[in-house]
Amino acid sequence: MSDGRVERGADGEIRLSGVLDYQSGPALRRQGQALIRQAKGTRVSVDCSEVERSSSVGLSLLLAFTRDVQKQGDELVITGLPADMRELARVSGLLDVLPLANETEGAV
Repeated sequence: MSDGRVERGADGEIRLSGVLDYQSGPALRRQGQALIRQAKGTRVSVDCSEVERSSSVGLSLLLAFTRDVQKQGDELVITGLPADMRELARVSGLLDVLPLANETEGAV
């Protein structure tokens, strides 16, 4: 397993990867917030397809990123949410709150 990372991808998306937990969460929050501030355009994409494992910290990060993007007047879309994170979001009642790509396509 690798430490959690957040970085800008080749297509300008924000990529979350590795292990998202209480140890990696605070640094990922700060780094992600900085990347969001630098985002160009009105739609910010967060790709989670390389997340290896996540506690509820991963969902907390996505909620914080959603607030950050909305605060600057932009829109967030989350792609590649792993099955374990999706299940945690479902159990937590967050599937309707998180702007997941497959649930927002066609509505945007």
